[in-house]
Amino acid sequence: MHSSSSQPLAPPAAAAASASSSVSPPLLDLPAIGAHSALFLDFDGTLVDLAPQPEAVQLVAGLVPALARLSTLLDGALAIVSGRTLADLDGFLAPLRLPAAAEHGAQRRVAGGVAVSLAAPDLQEVARRAAELMVHHPGLRVEVKSAAVALHYRHAPELESLCLQVMQEAAASTPGVELLRGKFVFEVKPSGVSKGTAIQAFMAEPPFAGRIPLFAGDDTTDEAGFSAVQFMGGEGIKVGEGATLARYRCASPAALLQWLDDALRAALSPTEHSPLASVTTRGAHS
Repeated sequence: MHSSSSQPLAPPAAAAASASSSVSPPLLDLPAIGAHSALFLDFDGTLVDLAPQPEAVQLVAGLVPALARLSTLLDGALAIVSGRTLADLDGFLAPLRLPAAAEHGAQRRVAGGVAVSLAAPDLQEVARRAAELMVHHPGLRVEVKSAAVALHYRHAPELESLCLQVMQEAAASTPGVELLRGKFVFEVKPSGVSKGTAIQAFMAEPPFAGRIPLFAGDDTTDEAGFSAVQFMGGEGIKVGEGATLARYRCASPAALLQWLDDALRAALSPTEHSPLASVTTRGAHS
């Protein structure tokens, strides 16, 4: 297992403010996934390529059985940490039901299978304003979750400033929420909830407790997670371009899958094959 000599970075609360000024790490050999690792993985842009619409993402063949095998090898210490709803994640990863933090931690399913949801703020006004904007600009998309409202502008990037203004105003008039910015999306969610706090909660529970956390993600919404794992002595892995707190980077979801495949190959017997063997390319993350 890789161990870093760097000093711990700021805890998750400081992550978003610090990421924009962080030095971008080079492409490096990624830290090894070992017997004492706790593995946390974002979904969109990390395990799967981004798609024009959230429901259109495609999982590569072998991903679900590979995640299942990795979870077994880690004694269950593998969790998905995503902005999607828990139902979305379960639909894509069926029949697998991994521990998961959904909606940036507002929903969390622990290792025993019990799902815990935070009390949702009143988001009616946020949803109303976002929907009103979408009526006038059909290229926008509004996603109402159990504890958040997301305004997607991937198909209307010229409306970024307008979307930001509307969601800022909506958040300012709604108690107990904050505005989160991601790739072509503005999301109003409960204050103080992040992928970092979700990972911290997992790390206080079995089977994650006492392990070395690794977290891979691609978006600014993942920066709190990078900060959390590095503060706890683990490593963050940024997938793709952009300034980041993470000390490691890989080029793409394909490179991230190669990393997972390498871990499986190292653990399997000579007669066994990785479920990802047919879709990965050797040397993709070097």
